[in-house]
Amino acid sequence: MATRARERLLATADELFYTEGIRAVGVERLLEVSGVGRASFYRHFAGKEDLVLAVLRERHDQFREWIQAVVAAGGGDPLAIFDELGDRFSAAEFRGCAFINAMVEDADPGNPVHRLATEHKEWVAGYLTTLLRSAGHAGAEQLAEQFLLLIDGAHVAALRTRSAAPATQVRAIAERLLEGT
Repeated sequence: MATRARERLLATADELFYTEGIRAVGVERLLEVSGVGRASFYRHFAGKEDLVLAVLRERHDQFREWIQAVVAAGGGDPLAIFDELGDRFSAAEFRGCAFINAMVEDADPGNPVHRLATEHKEWVAGYLTTLLRSAGHAGAEQLAEQFLLLIDGAHVAALRTRSAAPATQVRAIAERLLEGT
């Protein structure tokens, strides 16, 4: 059962890691902003890395729920994902993809944070493969990897351009990819 201190730590860490970066935010800052004491922190997490992993697991769960809801609302159409990306990119607090950001901050593929971020991307590719296969598209696995590349690229481009335009651009590319199957 989650305690309020654990929930405050997770919420604070999620916000600070996403807006300022994982490496830039130390335990002292997390304790100060969350109002949680050091003993309570270590009662819930063995250290900062465990907190980072917990934050990313929560983000994965939220993303999984979001993408499944978007696809369901779009009648199972994989392109529905691209339609909704623009809203994410337009949010004032948008700072790119938390999982890409985590991989960039720790590029060592053996690091648990990097591995978890990679597992998230693999889950997305698997989900897209299932969607595309269900929609009857040949080469669903290859298409899924291409869709994931478009999604990841759009996140980076939206961060660079500070606009939702990359969502529309990658949707058009995804449509062309589907026309070829």
